[in-house]
Amino acid sequence: MPARERGPRRTGSLLARTNFVLGWSAVAIAVTAITATDFFVISPMTERSADDEAGLIVLSAQTWVELPGNTDARPAFEFEMARMHDLIISSDIRDLPLADPDNDFYELLRTRLTERLGAPVRLLEGDDLLWADIQLPAARLQVGFSPQRDVDPLYVALIIGVLGAVIVIGTSYFIVRRIARPLEETATAVEAFRGAEGFAPLPEKGPRELVTLAASFNRMAREISELLANRTTLLAGISHDLRTPLARMRLALELLPENVDTKLVQRMENNLERMDELIGDTLRFARGAGEVPQELPLKPFIESLLDEDVPFEWRGDENVRVSIATGAFERVMANLIANAQQHAGDARVIVVAGSGVAIHVIDQGPGIPRQHRERVFQPFFRLDASRSQETGGSGLGLAITRQLCQAHGWRISLRDAPGGGTDACVSIPLSIQTDTKKSPAETPLKQPSKIIVSS
Repeated sequence: MPARERGPRRTGSLLARTNFVLGWSAVAIAVTAITATDFFVISPMTERSADDEAGLIVLSAQTWVELPGNTDARPAFEFEMARMHDLIISSDIRDLPLADPDNDFYELLRTRLTERLGAPVRLLEGDDLLWADIQLPAARLQVGFSPQRDVDPLYVALIIGVLGAVIVIGTSYFIVRRIARPLEETATAVEAFRGAEGFAPLPEKGPRELVTLAASFNRMAREISELLANRTTLLAGISHDLRTPLARMRLALELLPENVDTKLVQRMENNLERMDELIGDTLRFARGAGEVPQELPLKPFIESLLDEDVPFEWRGDENVRVSIATGAFERVMANLIANAQQHAGDARVIVVAGSGVAIHVIDQGPGIPRQHRERVFQPFFRLDASRSQETGGSGLGLAITRQLCQAHGWRISLRDAPGGGTDACVSIPLSIQTDTKKSPAETPLKQPSKIIVSS
């Protein structure tokens, strides 16, 4: 049993994927920077600050005690310490609440004061100041100073993370857009290129690799266009030139004596008919592949192509206009309807108009096995099990249909019809352009509740 066919894997855009990778890189860099900053900068600075603050407090308290108390030396010293170092030295002991015990800096400062004085020191809070309750041999003092907080790594992480994200996104957008825009143009051109002449070449600019890519695509597109044009011209020329010997052979059959075996003559005429049909299909393809599209209302045009015995239903906007090659589209519809009627005995047409137009040609025949739905578009391929060799035809109908659809930017697909049979769907975008959204041709058709027969 053949493996199930898988469609193209959908991935994010180059910009999104690059931003994602750079974003995680920025997070890793931010974590590393925060850890290193905390270990090598913040922690040593906090310890040094606590040690310096403890040394200044102890020195100021000891100096105050050594000054004579019956002079103006102590008040002058207190004033000088307040002016120069924002320290308030007070011998008036107040009952103040303890400082926040969860503050790492306070705990570090308390430890440093205890180490210098050799006795436990309490830190108190009051008057928007932090007070060190110091017990010296000669006196007990309370030294007030501005509360200093240690640097919170969370704030540092937030600042680095936000600024890093802004820088990464801005930088990646600027750099990736320079790469992604030419790639998007290339992808659009590749998707829209059908081998027809007159394609718009890609601009050969940007980084060296993109210039090489654009130049290679332009050269390839020109060569393919020339190859297809030469092939179509050659087919048309050969097919046209074969009409003359065929006419001579028909004339020779008409002039044969009456005693010639009639069965032999009939076989020769049948062979000539098949050859003429092959030549006609080739000429029709050659004309359709080079046809210039024209804009027209689609519903009246499709109605004009259908016979009265073909059921027709329209779903969606009835005033939709499309730009199509009318001769090629007529040949596609004729091939699909004839193929359905020839092999299934019936055909109905359902059109769904939305963001694009999907034309469904549905039959109630035996259907086409999934593993053969691509092979039936190959020239002269037949389904031995479900399609009879006696049904006639040149074997080029679906192949020509696929070729015409590719030449004009349409999409054709085969799937199981609701209730059995085959649903041959031709999808025509309202404007031929790359579209990653789901087109109507890619949406399975539900069982219609009513079939309206066109008159």
